[in-house]
Amino acid sequence: VIHYFRHRIRRLPDTPHKVARGMFAGTFVSILPLPGLQMLLGGLLAWVMRGNILAAILCSFLSNPVTTPFFAVASIGLGQWMLGQDSSFGARAIGRAFAEAGEDLWHNVRSAFTNDVAHWAGLHRFWETVFLPYFVGSIVIGVLCGLGAYYLTIPLVAAYQRARAKRLRERAEKLQRARAEREGEAE
Repeated sequence: VIHYFRHRIRRLPDTPHKVARGMFAGTFVSILPLPGLQMLLGGLLAWVMRGNILAAILCSFLSNPVTTPFFAVASIGLGQWMLGQDSSFGARAIGRAFAEAGEDLWHNVRSAFTNDVAHWAGLHRFWETVFLPYFVGSIVIGVLCGLGAYYLTIPLVAAYQRARAKRLRERAEKLQRARAEREGEAE
């Protein structure tokens, strides 16, 4: 997967800066806590930034079950610090907030079809203690990672494109020489 990703990014038919803008957009959006929307938002942001949309979509896969927990922990911690919240909010408390929010969601869906009253306390607690710090922190981390991707992409794509152009030129010259030799032998 990583080999394919590297191969696709290097061979994108755009300028290094345009590919890098797409990489920034996809990397930034992939870190935000918006599951299911990263590809769409990455492509849209790349389009707005006049970046390569395919690069943004490919980078949106940075958000996956292996990387997301690391970004989540870092983002929540940074967000809590930025919002002045208690940063001792650990994994158990986060799990409890998810569970309470899930219970409220399920209860509220059922209450739409019954006479029960909707419950919002768990969702409100989740919003304040998990989602808001996660979102705020992920913006900063997303910008930093996106800038890193941007500045790493420009020289890498430029070097790859120069090397590829040189190989293609050499191959064309070799074919021309071979054709000239065949024509010389035919005479």
